[in-house]
Amino acid sequence: MKRISLLGATGSIGTQTLDVIRKHPKHFSVKSMSVGRNIDLALQQVHEFAPALLSVQSKEDYDKLIHNVPKETKVVYGTDGLVEVATTPDSDILVNAVLGSVGLSPTLAAIQAGKTIAIANKETLVTAGHIVTDAASRHNVSLIPVDSEHSAIFQALNGENINEVDRLILTASGGSFRDRSRDELEGVTVSEALNHPNWSMGAKITIDSATMMNKGLEVIEAHWLFNIPYEKIDVVLHKESIIHSMVEYIDGSVIAQLGTPDMRVPIQYALTYPERFDSISNERLHLWEIGSLHFKKLDMDRFRCMRFAYEAGKAGGTMPTVLNAANEIAVACFLEGRISFLEIEHVIEKALEEHTVINQPTLEEIIKVDAETRAFIHSTIK
Repeated sequence: MKRISLLGATGSIGTQTLDVIRKHPKHFSVKSMSVGRNIDLALQQVHEFAPALLSVQSKEDYDKLIHNVPKETKVVYGTDGLVEVATTPDSDILVNAVLGSVGLSPTLAAIQAGKTIAIANKETLVTAGHIVTDAASRHNVSLIPVDSEHSAIFQALNGENINEVDRLILTASGGSFRDRSRDELEGVTVSEALNHPNWSMGAKITIDSATMMNKGLEVIEAHWLFNIPYEKIDVVLHKESIIHSMVEYIDGSVIAQLGTPDMRVPIQYALTYPERFDSISNERLHLWEIGSLHFKKLDMDRFRCMRFAYEAGKAGGTMPTVLNAANEIAVACFLEGRISFLEIEHVIEKALEEHTVINQPTLEEIIKVDAETRAFIHSTIK
């Protein structure tokens, strides 16, 4: 039985991870978890999965929960709580499904503790990819991708020689506004942006999909996960989300991973690797029912956040940290109605233009740049 620590249990990836564990109770158990602000759901999860350790975001949440959880469950909170969950002594795998750069510290702590990392928190690699991958190498720890695109690449590379890869091809649905021109994005609403055509995801990731920043962050993540230069990472629009990504080899062969758009599939593979378990869903891929698959070249003038991501990734150093921090604040402000959809791009661009890159930054420098970027963005948005 594999013993799981789960960061972000009440989020989209977290709840689907628990679906997988629920499907295979003889193979998985939850030893520790962290939750967000959905306290009612958190209580349901704690009573169902009986973790020995639970972390909540704040002292206020701690006070709400402490008298309602089983006495066998220890409750902690804050950043220290996340680290305690991530390093639970009797767990084997950390599933990092929290949103944002908050996932960085607990991931590094789990690596130092020798845990296998199933990583769904792309911001961890975006903000500090050189530190995380170096730590994983030194501690002989596996980083197993959970994102459907990176899981697809991971599977397409299985048994192959990485030196024979010509390029990685990430697929992108195009998000909520894939069929709209830039002019048609003026005045779009939050509810429109949250209406993703293919995937069921949290609000922040859905907005990132609409701006294509989600795919930009995935490009940076792929660079670190697979040690592939940015010049060999492409993105193609594929609205059906059936081909999750592809690897092209030097002989011209292209290996693709296909499946229905269900995040529980790559989550389960990350937990069972190198084995495969029975499907968690009864829905199977029948290509004859789909009929046609469509592909389109990515226009970086239409999706400017993709261009920002490539430029930040190639610049390296602290530039991806700025990209991620500025995007997190800009998306939050859009969801709160404080800026328009297109202003998300303007906010990010301004932060990147104002920043002087620090090469090979330390963790302390990354944390400082992250905080400074957030403060700068807040100062520019009234």
